[in-house]
Amino acid sequence: MGAGELYGREAEAEAIAELLAGARAGTSSSLVLRGEPGIGKTALLDHVAAAAGDMRLVRGSGVEFEAELPFSGLQLLLRPALGSLAAIPGPQRAALEAAFGLGPAAGSEPMLTGLAVLSLLAEHAGERGLLCLVDDAHWLDHASRDALLFAARRLHAEGVVIVFAARDGEGSFPAPGLAELRLSGLAPEAAAALLDRHPLAPAVRYRLLAEARGNPLALLELPVALAAEGGSAFAPGALPLTSRLQLAFHGQVSRMPESCQSLLLVAAADQTGELAVILRAAAELGAAVEDLSAAEQAGLVLRGDADGTTIRFRHPLIRAAVYQRAPIGQRLAVHRALAAALGSPEHADRRAWHLAAAATGPDEEAAAALERTAARARERGGHEAAAAAYERAARLSVEPAARAHREALVAEAALEAGDLERARSFGGRAARQLEKDPAANARIAHVRALADFWQGSYPAAHRLLLDGAELIRDTDPGQAAVLLIQAVHTAWYLGERPLAATLDRLAALPLDEAHPLAPVGPYLVHLDRGRSERPPPLADTLAAVRRRGRAPDQALMILCGAALALGQDADAYELATALAAEHRARGGAGRLPTVLFFVAEGEVFTGRHLDALATATEALALARDTGQQQWASQFSSVLAYLDAAKGDEAACRRTAEEGLAEATAGAISPGAPWAHWSLGLLDLGLGRAEAALARFERLTREPMRHHICATRSTPDLVESAVRVGAPERAAEPLARFEGWAGAVRQPWADALVLRCRGLLAADDQAESFYTAALELHDHDRRPLEFARTALLYGEWLRRARRKAEARGPLHDALEVFDRLGMRPWAERVRGELTATGAQERGPRPAEGVAAALTPQELQIARLAAQGLSNRDIAAQLFLSHRTVGYHLYKAYPKLGVASRSELKDFAGRLGL
Repeated sequence: MGAGELYGREAEAEAIAELLAGARAGTSSSLVLRGEPGIGKTALLDHVAAAAGDMRLVRGSGVEFEAELPFSGLQLLLRPALGSLAAIPGPQRAALEAAFGLGPAAGSEPMLTGLAVLSLLAEHAGERGLLCLVDDAHWLDHASRDALLFAARRLHAEGVVIVFAARDGEGSFPAPGLAELRLSGLAPEAAAALLDRHPLAPAVRYRLLAEARGNPLALLELPVALAAEGGSAFAPGALPLTSRLQLAFHGQVSRMPESCQSLLLVAAADQTGELAVILRAAAELGAAVEDLSAAEQAGLVLRGDADGTTIRFRHPLIRAAVYQRAPIGQRLAVHRALAAALGSPEHADRRAWHLAAAATGPDEEAAAALERTAARARERGGHEAAAAAYERAARLSVEPAARAHREALVAEAALEAGDLERARSFGGRAARQLEKDPAANARIAHVRALADFWQGSYPAAHRLLLDGAELIRDTDPGQAAVLLIQAVHTAWYLGERPLAATLDRLAALPLDEAHPLAPVGPYLVHLDRGRSERPPPLADTLAAVRRRGRAPDQALMILCGAALALGQDADAYELATALAAEHRARGGAGRLPTVLFFVAEGEVFTGRHLDALATATEALALARDTGQQQWASQFSSVLAYLDAAKGDEAACRRTAEEGLAEATAGAISPGAPWAHWSLGLLDLGLGRAEAALARFERLTREPMRHHICATRSTPDLVESAVRVGAPERAAEPLARFEGWAGAVRQPWADALVLRCRGLLAADDQAESFYTAALELHDHDRRPLEFARTALLYGEWLRRARRKAEARGPLHDALEVFDRLGMRPWAERVRGELTATGAQERGPRPAEGVAAALTPQELQIARLAAQGLSNRDIAAQLFLSHRTVGYHLYKAYPKLGVASRSELKDFAGRLGL
């Protein structure tokens, strides 16, 4: 159906028209159309394309046979936009060129391609706006799908509309976070109007309306098939609608000459529509270009482009009918002919898959070709396609050893693609076959363990890592160290004893002193609470690592977490921000959430709540966009803490619940420690000390008692215990905290110990503890802890009837609480000040003028104030430069500035 022949889709067309209107005004959007085959998705896309007017248009489609060729769908879609490629940042351009085979495969980060797609769409949109249509999205190759979905989720102010059309129940097109519109059958009036294009007897008309159930394609095609069969009604049956339509198409195909049917079968097996390739293969079967005429006249195939170099089937079901009706022998012959026709190097990947389709049993030639295809896909970031090619190669392998080797490669590629079940399954198969090869088995154990870990199966992951390390402990201690360092991470979620045992194994590893990981173990062993000696500074450990070479990023990230657990917040923050800058520079959106978690923790611990809000908000969006539920759980819980500090109970409970939702059998949710701390802080701030104490006490039990949150929340626990009149409940946690503070030897930790002692001390001793704590606190770098101590001291002074003296520390505390937007704590101070007879002071705006900005506006304004261009900022934040410009435009009036030059003078007020 053309744009003018759209029946019964007025509401859907109006909804999409609103999206187009938004794009013309500069707003971007995306939409997924879903429905059964023939329901009218393509017709609606045709209508949308016609309604786009002067907007630019790019249109593509998933192709079933090319679903295993990485970036094939993306290349087809973006071909008209490649003229704008030179305008996007260099690393992004290189990634997209590598994905399309236009440049060398640089092994770039997978999400860098998605960012490149976002930038390219924004550039191509220009001032007119851009409509991007993707039909049969369920058949997109995974690399194209992931890149397009990443771009779609980060569209905002580019004037771009992306519409995906996907079938129900065939393939998979998961698109969480995108708006969806489900197409159902046409209403009876619209269905009747469409069917009335064909003159039919009343009984036949009634039967077809009942058979079609409002499916537009059935209403168009069944009358044609019925007429060809002599006008009799179809026999009743329970076949699904798609099968009936395929039978209808099958009837049309079967009336074609035999040579025409052969040529159609080649086209159906090839699916790319390249006429030159189809004709070369068809020649092997005795067909020629002249044999295509009958199919064209019958409307089974259409010219795919203006110059006649491609053909396409009128509907995918015609292709399915052609292919499925052919005997197996004919299909095999066609695939062999296509493999022979695709002999040039640029067609090596397609040739490999046709060789595989032509194989009737183990076939080393086809297996080797697929393994090479998989390696190329992996280099270009097409990990899902690589896993599929390795899997098919394994099934075609002649020798058991070759099969096991390829199954191991399936597991590795599947892990890189995030297909954790496949990684576990093929890793297990390969391990059984390679049990006599310790090095291979250790590598597979690492893959399986990571798959288990990312699914929350921490005990299973931990055991695999320990067993894998033991296999190569003496033969490859460097790789064993990699496994054991990862095992430290898994042990972290299991409890203190597994952690201590893992650290002992790492310390006993016979690692060459010159190896880059040699200094890592001696640093990490201090995570064992049984050790009392002071850990070396992280900076010294990093310097020792760098003198020996480059450590894996995973090891460096674990060092970040360890440094925070050991109280070395400044060093951890410096390393985390450096790693984050590296990941931003190379487009590592998938790795960024991990390091941003340590950045956010450092900002929370130093009372920089506005910074932490910006960091956690960005990271949560990235974690969701890249499917990393573990980090989504963690960042939800960090946001819960910030909500708790502000006293926003509804928001805190909502984000804390999201952080607790990922718990599995035998393991806590990754966000559980932060979530419990957040809920306890909320209750403490709102005066519910008993509920707060119960929350904090949960953190003192296994498997969380060694976690950073359990340690850092101890002063809150002590305050809660004192408030409920049960100081004895704080005795053991405080003793642990004092031991930790004594080991890490940080002045701010000593100040917190003194505050706790002040809370627990007799009245004649408390003042000396409070004043000593205030002297140790760093008012500038850790204002919140200073304010908490100042509040407690002021309260003590007021209770001691030294009201005039109490006002000083209370005013100091109020200034910090107001600046941080900690409403319950500020109200508590105001109550104390009123009791001292002090005059009321109005609240100070939270964090100054910057608090008026959204977290994203604050990030962008800060980077702009540093002199970065919109394009530079976009590359760092994985946005388009148009979205950056939009947020700056919104930020200027909030800040009271009118230009970028004025913004530079504002840097200090933005917290730079």
